Amino acid sequence: MAGDSKQLQLSVRVYNTLQILGCPLVDGLYLREADSMRELLCTPSLHRMDILKWICIRICPSLKEKFSTIKSAQTEEVVKEITRFGHEMMLCQADERELIEGFATPLRQLVFLEQLLMSAQDSSEQEKPSGDEGIRHEDLLRELMSPDHLSDLVQLMNPVCNPWSAHIREHLRATHSAQAKTNLAKANDSNNGSHLVLGKLGGNDLNEATRLLQSTQATLEELRKECEFLQSDPVSPGASLSPCALKVAISDMAQLMTAFSQVYNTDFKGYCQRAPPVLSPNTHVFQSVYQLLHSCNMELEALQQLSETSSSLTETVRRIQTERRYWAKGEKHTLPNQLETLKNRYTAFLTHHQS
Repeated sequence: MAGDSKQLQLSVRVYNTLQILGCPLVDGLYLREADSMRELLCTPSLHRMDILKWICIRICPSLKEKFSTIKSAQTEEVVKEITRFGHEMMLCQADERELIEGFATPLRQLVFLEQLLMSAQDSSEQEKPSGDEGIRHEDLLRELMSPDHLSDLVQLMNPVCNPWSAHIREHLRATHSAQAKTNLAKANDSNNGSHLVLGKLGGNDLNEATRLLQSTQATLEELRKECEFLQSDPVSPGASLSPCALKVAISDMAQLMTAFSQVYNTDFKGYCQRAPPVLSPNTHVFQSVYQLLHSCNMELEALQQLSETSSSLTETVRRIQTERRYWAKGEKHTLPNQLETLKNRYTAFLTHHQS
């Protein structure tokens, strides 16, 4: 009863799915009973074969051309093609023609139909979003290119405003102004100091200071050439390493080293300071034990084979003694009976001749 209930439920589910997908072969049937649906889907008929063809074409539209070339009387070709298609989808065996013809069990047929319809639903769902997505993209482009949003589009293509929010922009503006004031004050102080020093220096001292400044500048230029990260390449700005990026890298590395030092001192230090283990000089003992164990295993295997051989021989002897294999006087007899009969005949023969 449980199997029939499951079949009826599957029949209703498959029939409703066919109606939802718009199968023209179930339109106008108006089936209400589950038994009628099961009879339609599981009984061999041309109508059932047409339903299978429609589902396969729904999954793979290229099959429509193949089915159109097959005549209606060539049912074997249709069965062969649907079987091949089901095997390619890993839903049936390559030689499971009874399933396609409708001679398999109803439960197997319904499960196969349900799996095919699930694939048909997946293919239809994959086709729908592509069209809707194209419509959405087209509407979005039309909306963006409209005159109302043209100014926003131009501003997006050529941004001139600071992308930061208002409170962050205000903070950055205040920070920049404070830094500019500090740099200006430092520059004024350095200029005043240089003027005072130059006022005290004489002509020779001024020439010497000039040479010293030039040599210092040359040294700085050499250092700048050696430090590649200070050189800015306008063609490939991402290839050069800026001082800011170097500072960030050094800061990250310092944090990692600090974290590792903390973990080492708290967790690993006690283990790392232990003395190395002392290996025993009697390592040959392990090799001897291994050889003894290997020999023991070999002996156990030999004993097991001997036991199996003995059991086999015992079974063979028992079968020879109990089975009736030998014909005598139109009947089969066992070997002990035959030997006993032969012994009695030989004894009677000797008794007859000796007397």
